[in-house]
Amino acid sequence: MSLTIYHDGQFWVGIIEVVEDGKLRAFRYVFGAKPKDTEILEFIYYRLLDIINKSVHSGLDVERKSDKKINPKRLQRQVAKEINKVGISTKAQEAMKQEYEEKKKSKKKRAKQYREELKKQKAKAKHKGK
Repeated sequence: MSLTIYHDGQFWVGIIEVVEDGKLRAFRYVFGAKPKDTEILEFIYYRLLDIINKSVHSGLDVERKSDKKINPKRLQRQVAKEINKVGISTKAQEAMKQEYEEKKKSKKKRAKQYREELKKQKAKAKHKGK
């Protein structure tokens, strides 16, 4: 799991990337103004798991990296490269887009059911002469 916080020009945004069972799931959380360290820790301790557990999307397939031993100098270079990297990965963007589409579909379905119920209630009321 990784949390990347960056400024998108207007707000401070946190991107959470979680890899479970070969699937990448990504979430976006808007902090608003520049978050203090205490706000970030509060987010991690109290809200992060709720966001991950309330997820509806299954995630994108990700190839698994081998667990072979890495040369310490190479590892140090990789860590420095990750620290200097700005923004989020394209896989994370795809995962967030997929979650957005799934939420949109479920919202559309709920709205349609609500309209149908309203339609039935109006017809019933009209039948009663109200």
